[in-house]
Amino acid sequence: METRDTRTWIAISARAARQNVKTIRGLLSPKTALWAVVKSNAYGHGIFVMPKLLSESGVDGFCVDTLLEGARLREQGITKSILVLGLTLPQLFPLAQQHDIAITVSNFDALACLLKVKNPPRFHLKLDTGMHRQGFFLDDLARVVQKVKSQKSKVKSLLSGIYTHFASAKDLNYPGYTDMQFADFLRGIALLERAGFKKLIRHAAATGGAMIDKKYHLDAVRIGAGLYGIWPSKELEIQLPNVRLSPALSWHAIVGEVKPIQRGEYIGYNLVYRAPVRSKIAIIPIGYWHGFPFALSNTAEVLIRGRRARVVGRVSMDMITVDVGHIPNCRFGDEVVLIGAQGGAFIGADELARFVGASHNYEILTRLNPLIERVAVY
Repeated sequence: METRDTRTWIAISARAARQNVKTIRGLLSPKTALWAVVKSNAYGHGIFVMPKLLSESGVDGFCVDTLLEGARLREQGITKSILVLGLTLPQLFPLAQQHDIAITVSNFDALACLLKVKNPPRFHLKLDTGMHRQGFFLDDLARVVQKVKSQKSKVKSLLSGIYTHFASAKDLNYPGYTDMQFADFLRGIALLERAGFKKLIRHAAATGGAMIDKKYHLDAVRIGAGLYGIWPSKELEIQLPNVRLSPALSWHAIVGEVKPIQRGEYIGYNLVYRAPVRSKIAIIPIGYWHGFPFALSNTAEVLIRGRRARVVGRVSMDMITVDVGHIPNCRFGDEVVLIGAQGGAFIGADELARFVGASHNYEILTRLNPLIERVAVY
């Protein structure tokens, strides 16, 4: 008989996923495809759960970081288009072709490897228009075209898309750099069209770019954060009050033990917390191994019975301790919310990110241990 460890779990709201797809779709023209970015364990939401919900909600395709992520989607029965955004090692090119997964080619080394493969996969070219990570420069494109169109090339008909990535599309008031990148991208598209590649899928915008200006939408948008109910920046959240996103993820645990603590007694490793008054503490069976950062020691709060309870003492590998002296009847088995809502109170990933000095809530969500069970809630 299968047994489940329900000391901690992550719930994914199907309602929120559907609503976020509808919201983002409402920003797009009918001709623009909506691709869901499910890299990094679907931003921590679960590669086994979130893609299925998003597919049911009507996205047109998926973007992943690795080919193995894409193959996992195929194994789950996802038949929609898949594009690998990250590096694909040459030895995996046959697997991409087998599963009909498009890869990204962003440098001449990768292109040379692709030209040598017996059965190469479909691919998109990536342009570096100012992000300065992956991508060919605009000045490289003439040479790229020459290699793709050479008589020895087997890949001319397999070039199916071209894209770039914006570095700073997160504020309506400062579009200058994004516009510069977009202008260079359009020049790259024009060069390829003059070379005979007239039916490529053109895409540039992620969530921020899609929200800022419709001109960036082109043939497809790659939406990660927005589909999970995450704002790409606080600026856009303030500037677009009519756009409503719903966080899809909540993280739960249970109270594993409750005990009294006397004034002056120490809690946890290294005696970093000393109780100022007599109180009660609850031990929660999660820690930094699960993705609750060590930096939250003595600072963060959790929700129990709809009330906030402060973490006291160090965050351990598999346990945290919280002060529940102000929560009547707190007992073993009570549900604890680490991220999400309970009884009218709410703790978001943004709050945890601020405590640890993270640049974005992505850093909190993507580090949630992938072994924690993700459960779709309909």
